Amino acid sequence: MGCIVAGWSGWSYAAESDVLDVRTESSGGVKATATILFPVEPTVIQRILTDYAHWPELFDVRMRMAEIREQDGKVFTDIRIDHALLPGERRLLSETRILPTGGFLTELKGGDFKQYRRFWKLISIDGGAHTRAEFELVVEIDMMVPDWLVAAALRRDLETHFRIVKEKALALKELQSGRPQ
Repeated sequence: MGCIVAGWSGWSYAAESDVLDVRTESSGGVKATATILFPVEPTVIQRILTDYAHWPELFDVRMRMAEIREQDGKVFTDIRIDHALLPGERRLLSETRILPTGGFLTELKGGDFKQYRRFWKLISIDGGAHTRAEFELVVEIDMMVPDWLVAAALRRDLETHFRIVKEKALALKELQSGRPQ
């Protein structure tokens, strides 16, 4: 992996330019916003983020996809999450759709959450060679866990998630560039 990272001169700049803010909401729940720079074009990031069957690989939390169903341009997912912060397995039923203005919006449809809304917007930069992603997540678990504790865990989980997505993106870029044209 070090060879791939060292091979892209902007990598350290991108890593230093990432911004993540996680805070509790006065109305309940936790809100996270981030700007992440990816050293690949937006289509690579979109491919990773819409590969629903492989979502569990994008996190350092045990989860499994119980159901994935596409219907009317939307993707319904039933995700079972086993997080160290929470006893037992939590269920997240959500719907993801690609927005006409670009980006992806995932909204809560049921399960063990009071709130869940995730938004990604992918912006092409550097002539299309790289991506600036704007990310927003609002989450509230339907159980008695202090929001400050959820915020601390969420910060750690998102930092890891963004790192994994970058690693997968770089690996895909390397595979694509190694193919005969």
